[in-house]
Amino acid sequence: MNRIRAMKYIATILCTLFCATFGYSQKTYAGDIAEIMYKKCSTCHRPGEIGPMALTNYEEVKAWGTTIKYVTSNNIMPPWQPDPNYSHFLDENYLTDEEIQAISSWVDGDMPRGDVAEEPQFPDFPEGSVLGEPDLVITMDEAWLHKGNNKDDYRYFVFSTDFAEDKIIKSIEFRPGNSKIVHHALIFEDRTGQAAANDASTPEYGFNGFGSFTGGGIEETLEEKQYPAYAPGQKPIYYPDGIGDILHAGADLVMQVHYAPWPVNETDQSTMNIFFMDEEETFEREVKNHIMVPLPQVIGEVFYIPANEEKTFHGRYTVPKDVSLINIFPHMHLLGKYWDVWAEKPDGEVINLIKINEWDFSWQGTYHFNRYIHLPAGSVIHAVATYDNTIDNPNNPSNPPQLATWGENTTDEMFYLPIGYVDYLPGDKDIILDETTVSVNDVESASNYLYAIAPNPVNDMAVVGFNLARGQQITFELYDIQGNRIRTIRKSEFYNMGEQFVNFSTKQLSVGLYILKMSGNGFALTQQFVKQ
Repeated sequence: MNRIRAMKYIATILCTLFCATFGYSQKTYAGDIAEIMYKKCSTCHRPGEIGPMALTNYEEVKAWGTTIKYVTSNNIMPPWQPDPNYSHFLDENYLTDEEIQAISSWVDGDMPRGDVAEEPQFPDFPEGSVLGEPDLVITMDEAWLHKGNNKDDYRYFVFSTDFAEDKIIKSIEFRPGNSKIVHHALIFEDRTGQAAANDASTPEYGFNGFGSFTGGGIEETLEEKQYPAYAPGQKPIYYPDGIGDILHAGADLVMQVHYAPWPVNETDQSTMNIFFMDEEETFEREVKNHIMVPLPQVIGEVFYIPANEEKTFHGRYTVPKDVSLINIFPHMHLLGKYWDVWAEKPDGEVINLIKINEWDFSWQGTYHFNRYIHLPAGSVIHAVATYDNTIDNPNNPSNPPQLATWGENTTDEMFYLPIGYVDYLPGDKDIILDETTVSVNDVESASNYLYAIAPNPVNDMAVVGFNLARGQQITFELYDIQGNRIRTIRKSEFYNMGEQFVNFSTKQLSVGLYILKMSGNGFALTQQFVKQ
């Protein structure tokens, strides 16, 4: 008996030493979980946003703890689709393996709150725009009634701008009036007046339509100028300094809203917040886009998906000139299963663009690369898309499965891949939009901190990291050494807690010493840098 007790005692000691060695500790809401919730979940899960429940404090998160463990352990939430092991984008919103395990351990450990003094403050989310004060706010003239007939509704709405001169758009922030029914929205420029004519020809507000608003087929879609699309859960992003979308003088803005099938009548009156390039910023290049669609010359066959089959299409597009890619927007419907998009340069080098291993029609959007991706003329963009039209696909809208082809309804299918780019300039290959060379291991997460600018001296583009103890609106301003403000880089833009980045061009600056100022709620931090 004494020997057994001794063995149990030794086992207990060894277990204690093992846990101490490998840093095991009881997970608490205050010390471990709150920061994950506030950074990765509360953006959508708070009053007035698209999340079905609020996750803004300990009581709310604990009430949903078991569900949170399930959806995070199975990579259902947060709804980030691209494979982070394949390529990277700005504002990625996925959980690391360590974060997933922390949530699971906390739930299994009866969800203790811990020391309230350690609990981070809930982000100070702004009312309305997360990008600051917009230059132009466009709201639908009337509320649109989406009938509760469990059918899709693609509706175009047209807005006259009447600008006497061209404007450079840095960002468009679409805000759904009714997040229950707005599935996504596409935004176009129309210089022909055709969309306005279509609207005038119908007695009700707006007009129904899918594909080209000019009335053409799939080929005409390629000629339309499209701005970054809206999808739920994504923060809109400013284009990097020097580039933007042109909104031509006198052009109309056309908004196509996809209202998802819904069982009861609902109304929507959505808004677009538009941000233009400031006069202090130098415009260098227009953002353009090429849309890959399943024409026979693109995929090498006719686009149809037989019943009871998985079907894969391989699209190819040869880049006609040197370009730098900036974003990508894969789109398919309920039969969609998989995307793999890469580029092959003329010298054989392969560049990963995006991979989505488990397509989810409910969550899609425009993904902005975290660097300029230079493709020389003659490079080939490959886009492989797989569809599952079998009974094994739980999302299959047809039972039994039916032949599927290109079409506007959710029950139809699409192979639609807009790729945003700018004309290439020397130096693009060296521009990284969300990294610094500064080690941040010693920075406390509970502190506001502006990292040293690196590299310093700066040549043409600076990327600056900073840490926030609490999510809030931040302003960045650039001054010369005499204290004269040169420009405002960001004004009252919301950034969440933790590590963030902002980039800005220094091409227009003369050689000399400058100061970057970051201002938040009750604090201001500065860093000096040299422009060489």
